[in-house]
Amino acid sequence: MAMPSENGRRQGHRLHTLSVLVENRPGVLARIAGLFARRGYNIESLAVSTTDDPKTSRMTIVVGGDDDTIEQITKQLNKLIDVIKVQDHTGEDVVERELALVKVNCELEQRPHVIQLVEIFRASIVDVGADTMTVEITGSSDKIDALIELLRPFGIREVVRTGKIILERGSKSL
Repeated sequence: MAMPSENGRRQGHRLHTLSVLVENRPGVLARIAGLFARRGYNIESLAVSTTDDPKTSRMTIVVGGDDDTIEQITKQLNKLIDVIKVQDHTGEDVVERELALVKVNCELEQRPHVIQLVEIFRASIVDVGADTMTVEITGSSDKIDALIELLRPFGIREVVRTGKIILERGSKSL
């Protein structure tokens, strides 16, 4: 049995980012999520939207597992009738982004400190309340994690994240 690593994942396990091109029909998302649930695989993040063709959607799924597990998931996804193509982008040269909104406690005297952090991370303040500020940040998951950790001492009220989306660099496409 593999021993847990410091970050809680078993050795040999890592996060894989899958792009799944599917028919844009009712129930497709539920069938794919059900496939993961029935086999005991946890989806770390999931982003879905229609593509330039309204008949197809693209799902970006981040899932943990070793290479054999991910290969098995890919084979099972390809068996689903609504799935057009599946690609594991792990280790590939990709453009990766995630969006997060972070509502943080922010009294008047703290605002300059929060504003400075927001500027350093090239984020934006999208809402200001009497005692809160809402920050919008886009970038890699690591960048978002870093800003959240720096905002934590102010008191985070809420965080919402889109999950990772990716495209391969250059002329390659799914």
